[in-house]
Amino acid sequence: MLAKNIGINEKGHLTFAGADTVDLAKEYGTPLYLVDKNGIIDRAREYMSAAETYLGAGSHPCYAGKALCYTDLYRTLEDIGMWIDVVSPGEFYTAKKAGFDLSRAMFHGNNKTDDDLKMALSMGVGRIVCDSADEIEALDQIAGELEKKPKILIRLTPGIDPHTHKSINTGTVDSKFGVAIETGDAKKLVAKTLEKKNIELMGYHCHIGSQIFECEPFCEAAEKMLTFMADMKKKLEFEAKEINLGGGMAVPYLESDKKISYTENIKAVGVCIDALLEKLSLNRPVFYLEPGRSIVADSGMTLYTVGTVKCIEGYKNYVSVDGGMTDNPRFALYQSPYTLINASHADIAPDFTATVGGRCCESGDLIQENVNLVRPVRGDTLAVLTTGAYNFSMSSNYNRLTRPALVTLFNGESYVAVKRQTFEDMTALDI
Repeated sequence: MLAKNIGINEKGHLTFAGADTVDLAKEYGTPLYLVDKNGIIDRAREYMSAAETYLGAGSHPCYAGKALCYTDLYRTLEDIGMWIDVVSPGEFYTAKKAGFDLSRAMFHGNNKTDDDLKMALSMGVGRIVCDSADEIEALDQIAGELEKKPKILIRLTPGIDPHTHKSINTGTVDSKFGVAIETGDAKKLVAKTLEKKNIELMGYHCHIGSQIFECEPFCEAAEKMLTFMADMKKKLEFEAKEINLGGGMAVPYLESDKKISYTENIKAVGVCIDALLEKLSLNRPVFYLEPGRSIVADSGMTLYTVGTVKCIEGYKNYVSVDGGMTDNPRFALYQSPYTLINASHADIAPDFTATVGGRCCESGDLIQENVNLVRPVRGDTLAVLTTGAYNFSMSSNYNRLTRPALVTLFNGESYVAVKRQTFEDMTALDI
């Protein structure tokens, strides 16, 4: 199986975190998001241990909530002492509502409004990652008015192309994020920031992209960042105390995908960092990482109920389910690959090739094309694996469809962490 939390029971049903997925579909209805809480805790702790061991004392991973964000998840992260990466006031409000200590939060975004910045300062967000000269000017003024002195990092674009999908590549010079090192803009912004009275510059941040299997791009990013750090120490007499290398480590979605060890990748990056610090005669800063997808993706699964099975003679077969691009838009956006299994007959070898489509009135509403399945019939439970990241968080009400429930599996029990949206919920703000 693709992940260790997936299996098959004596009834031939697919299991997830030890639970029968067909039974869960009957109990909670479909479409249904499932989250393996133990899986998230284990992966988060792996990152925390590796960061402390290989990047230096005080180094932390910061969970990137844009991958998956809801109150109960932040309670779990608070319990284990995780840091977080938030990209909107909605995300840090959710964390605050969960009782999360926002002094362990980093607030990102390429266009934070004045209200966003005021809210972040009033709620005690620990770090603000500033994206531009305009933002630093605004933050300095707002901080002065509120008599605050926030700790910030400046987001840099290191000019690295990790060769991922263009929509998830964020480290090149022409990205909408950050300021470029190679154009000289980054140096100018550091100098300007050091003149501000109401801001404390802690260091620098970068993020080069997502779905990166190899450690080499992260080593290259570390080299660019530490070289810049050394340059600013020499030219501006400012030695950064913190370096954030962002996230982006990959997750296997198919059996054919390369397997990855997050601990080994972090260890390899740590070796590169150790050599660079010695070479550049730098004091060791605190390092941060920002894993999102790799914390939650393989701890998620989505269940659907099969509706129509349509065979077009001489062309192709279609299997339609009761969800679609409203709860998983990633195939429509990125042609993202997924593993699909007929959960009702998981013990039988696949014998049917079909394109799995959703229920939206949209020809592009597809979950996956040309996948091999046990031939389903109306009422079977269809499982899509590795949906913990960017499925729930990107869901919508397109076609006026309601969002699914999210059920947590933990220590042999299940509970609703996010209720299924009702029609009344969906129209509650309509006037």
